[in-house]
Amino acid sequence: MIKSIQSITALLAVLLVSFSSCKKEKYTFGDLKTPGDLTLTTVIAGVDASNPNGNGTGNVTITTTSTNTLNYNIDFGDGVTRMVPSGTLTYKYNTPGTNNFTITVNAIGTGGVISTISKTVRVFVAFEIPAPILQAMTNGNSKIWITDHDAVGHFGVGPNTEFSPIWYAAPPNTREACAYDDEITFSKNANNQITMSIDNKGQSFSIGAATGFYGVGGADGCYGISTGGSKLLIFMGATSGSSPAVSTQIQFTVPGNGIINFGTGGTTYEILSATATSIHLRNIGIDGNSWYQKLKVKP
Repeated sequence: MIKSIQSITALLAVLLVSFSSCKKEKYTFGDLKTPGDLTLTTVIAGVDASNPNGNGTGNVTITTTSTNTLNYNIDFGDGVTRMVPSGTLTYKYNTPGTNNFTITVNAIGTGGVISTISKTVRVFVAFEIPAPILQAMTNGNSKIWITDHDAVGHFGVGPNTEFSPIWYAAPPNTREACAYDDEITFSKNANNQITMSIDNKGQSFSIGAATGFYGVGGADGCYGISTGGSKLLIFMGATSGSSPAVSTQIQFTVPGNGIINFGTGGTTYEILSATATSIHLRNIGIDGNSWYQKLKVKP
């Protein structure tokens, strides 16, 4: 019995020594420091008087500064977040059109302490024009077009549910002279956008229903309509419900009065086809009908 008690005592002594030798390690983050003096500035690429929301590239330079910060978690407001060690980066937005994005920066300090700042930016992102259309219209630089007056249907009209001039397709060389001398120049800029300028030799043709839209009055005919200098065209996917069988399914809007080689009161043109030598356009006029124009490269 005495030997048993001695054995148990010895075992307890060993366990006591073992437990006492296992000291719990202590870890520390140091002092918890909240990020302070948090700032957020943004610069939208290409902002000027003519482009208040940027040049269409979608690039925004974001700069955030603070004290006592280990990392920044940035929410760009378009569903993308990114953890960065530095507070300066350039982010590219890709949503076509002009949209508001709220940028939220979480500055992270020791122990995960966070300070937050937000800012809303309004950014214009140009639609990415398909390369074949960009090349066909500009030849990679600049190209001059005229009315394809030798083609059937170079002027045409039909119901707005159709994609061909089923009511009227002009025979070759049968329209007014003022519609045949216009020169339309499409040019590609450094951002792969297309600008358009028109030399209408002083007059453009307008359908009678649209003359008031251009500040004149009268029936179908030639009028002293201003073409407005160089214009940046706004491209997007077509909204007409067209199919690939009848259209490229790409459209563009002409700022200002929207006129190209003749006026219908419409400002948005769907590209039915575009090749190196011809362009076929459709737009909805002020009268609600679909109007058609055919262009060819200036000889």
